[in-house]
Amino acid sequence: MVAEVVVVGSGPNGLAAAVTLARAGLEVEVREAAEDLGGGLRTKPLFRPDVLHDICAAVHPMATASGFFREFDLAARGVELLRPEISYAHPLDGGRAGLAYRSLDATCERLGPDGPRWRALMEPLLRHSQGLVDFMLSGQRTLPADLAAPFLLAKGLLTHGTPLAARQFAGPEAAALLAGVAAHVVGRMPTPSAASVALMLGHLAHAGGWPVPRGGSVRIAEALAEDLTAHGGSLRTGARLDDLRELRGARAVLLDLGPKEFLRVAGPLLPAGYRRSLGRYRYGPGAAKVDFLVNGPVPWAEPLVGRAGTVHLGGTQREVFRQESLVARGRPGGAPFVLVVDPAAADPGRVAADGHRPVWAYAHVPNGDRRDPAELVTARIEQYAPGFAATVVDRRSVSAAALEAYNPNYVGGDIAAGAVTFRQALLRPTPAWDPYRTPLKGVYLCSASTPPGPGVHGMAGYLAARSALRREFGVRTAPRLAPGAC
Repeated sequence: MVAEVVVVGSGPNGLAAAVTLARAGLEVEVREAAEDLGGGLRTKPLFRPDVLHDICAAVHPMATASGFFREFDLAARGVELLRPEISYAHPLDGGRAGLAYRSLDATCERLGPDGPRWRALMEPLLRHSQGLVDFMLSGQRTLPADLAAPFLLAKGLLTHGTPLAARQFAGPEAAALLAGVAAHVVGRMPTPSAASVALMLGHLAHAGGWPVPRGGSVRIAEALAEDLTAHGGSLRTGARLDDLRELRGARAVLLDLGPKEFLRVAGPLLPAGYRRSLGRYRYGPGAAKVDFLVNGPVPWAEPLVGRAGTVHLGGTQREVFRQESLVARGRPGGAPFVLVVDPAAADPGRVAADGHRPVWAYAHVPNGDRRDPAELVTARIEQYAPGFAATVVDRRSVSAAALEAYNPNYVGGDIAAGAVTFRQALLRPTPAWDPYRTPLKGVYLCSASTPPGPGVHGMAGYLAARSALRREFGVRTAPRLAPGAC
C-alpha cells in the first residue's frame, strides 16, 4: 500500500518537504535508500564510540537564518546551536591570519586599515539580513519583501564578483578572508555566483554566526524526523527506489534526487525534450574528504585560529582564485583549497575524556577525481599548523569519485549537486517558472539541484512542498511549522 504522499530521500530538503506536507494533514512516508536517516546530516563514531564525526555537513550558518528553520525553530526543539567566538579563519604564511569574529567590531579592529572597508561591505548587509537571506533562499520568481536586498547584492557582485575584487582591500588578510568564503561555491573565481555566496555567508558570520549543533549534525535530522512522526508521518530506511512506477497510487511524489538519479528512476516515463534538458545539467568540481581522529587541538601557527569553528586553507586571494579556477577546468595541479572544521572549538562535548577529538576536512578537486586525498589534506593543514601530522591517531579518506558512491546526488563528488554558475543558480535543474514541478503528474523535485541550491536550509524541500500542496491538493495557505502549532 503506497502512502498518499511519498518523499524519496531523507536529506534536509526531503525532511523539510515531508514535515511541511504532514503538517498540512496529509499521510506522508519518507523512503531512504541508506540504512540511516539524514543524508548530509549524518553523524557517526568512525574510529571509537566516544568520538562522533559529521559525515557530510558539519557547520550550519543557514540553520537559523532560512525562512523554513526560523519558523521550525530548532532551539525550541532542543537542538542547541553552538556558535564559536570566531566564525571562520583564513591563515596565511608567516603566522598571519584573517579572522571573522561574530563581532563585526572585533573583526574590523583586527583588520586594521581594511577594517573600515570590511565594515562598509558588511554593515548594510547586516541591516537587511533577513531580506537578503529570504531573497537568496527563495525561488527568486517573485519580488522580494525587502527591495533593498537585491540592490545590495547587485552592488556586491559588481565589486567582488569581477576582476575588481583584486582592488577592494589594501592588505592580504581581508582579501583572503572574503575569497575563502567565496570558495564555498566550488567553482571558477571571481564570478558573480561566488561573490553572492561570499556576501551571504560572510555577513551571517557576524549575524547568527556559523554554528555547530551540540552532538553533531544528526541532531537537526532527528528534530525534523521527530516532528514528522508526531504528525502522523512514517520513515523507511534501506528502501532504495529503482523505478518510479513503484510509487503508483501516491497522489504526490517528492524526490530529493538530482537530475542523474531522476533520469535513472524515471527516464523512460519522461518526455524526450525534458530528458535532454536534464541531460544538459552541469556538475561542478568535486570534494574529497578526510576525517581525522586527533589527540589534541590543531597546533595552528596563529593560536587564535583554534577558536574558529571553520578554517579555510587556500593562501592569498590571488592563490585562491587561481587554484579554484584550475580545479573548475579539471586541472588537479597545485595545493588544493582545503576547508577544515574542528567541532570542539564550539562544542567541548565532542572531546573524549582522554583528549581525542574529531577534525573534519575536505579538499576541492576536479570532478570525479580518484586520488586518495589523505596526504594532500594533511600536508595542507601542516603548512599552517606545523606538527599537525603528529597529532593524527587515525584517519579515513574518501575520494571525490567515492563520494558519489556514498550519495548518488554528489555526481563526481560535487557536493553542491550541480555547478553553481550564475545561470544555473537561477535555472536549475531546467528553465521553468516552477522548477520543482516535473512533466509527470504529481511528481516534484526537491533536492539541492533545485532553487535555492546547496546548503542546509530546507528551502528547496519547503518550496517544492508548497508547490505540490497548491497543485495537487488545492492548499494555498502554508501550514504552520512552529513547535506546538497545528
